[in-house]
Amino acid sequence: MPPLAVVHPGSAGSCSTIHSRLTTHRLFASTLLAIAVGSVVPMPRPATAVSRPRPLPVLPEAPRPVAARVADAGPYTITPARRALLDTIRYAEGTWKGGSPEGYRVLYGGGLFSGLERHPEITVQRRYTSAAAGAYQFLPSTWQAVSRQLRLRSFEPHNQDQAALHLVERRGALALFDRAGLTADVMARLAPEWASLPAHHGGSYYGQPVKTRQELLAFYRSALQRHQAAG
Repeated sequence: MPPLAVVHPGSAGSCSTIHSRLTTHRLFASTLLAIAVGSVVPMPRPATAVSRPRPLPVLPEAPRPVAARVADAGPYTITPARRALLDTIRYAEGTWKGGSPEGYRVLYGGGLFSGLERHPEITVQRRYTSAAAGAYQFLPSTWQAVSRQLRLRSFEPHNQDQAALHLVERRGALALFDRAGLTADVMARLAPEWASLPAHHGGSYYGQPVKTRQELLAFYRSALQRHQAAG
């Protein structure tokens, strides 16, 4: 470091020299400070982990519930009176069997068939030859036509009931029956469909054995009272 010059008080340039040197030192100190500050490298902030939501586990699809088989929907409401009419037709046709479900599996001649998935189409030879079957003794051709029209998928009892009411309506007797009950006119309209019912003259439409009007009416009234009481 060079020796400092001694400046005597009162000498020319002493104040300016001191002022100049102080200014130089200040500039030098400022420069060093600026260099020092500029050389500081900011420390990077620690990375903050961003928590991402975990994807939900993929669960196996729940099995679809298997619908239990229900009765085929039909267009005909079965009131107590209509149920009594159906019972009366079964009584006339010989398939009543005390109201047992076996009556829906009766073949022509009285035998029974097994299985109600479809019309059995079994031809039986007795006094007559017929393939009639069921509670209302449907012929195979009749059942095929009606079940197709009503979309009945089996020969089960509820479907046989619907098909029988369709035949009653087709003969023009259902509305009349709903208004007046089991009259002689209603029986006569149904006689071409069920040979055991009496025509207007009291006998069979086909010359076969029939039940009398009095017997059928008595059975109907008893059945109606029973179904009305049952609610």
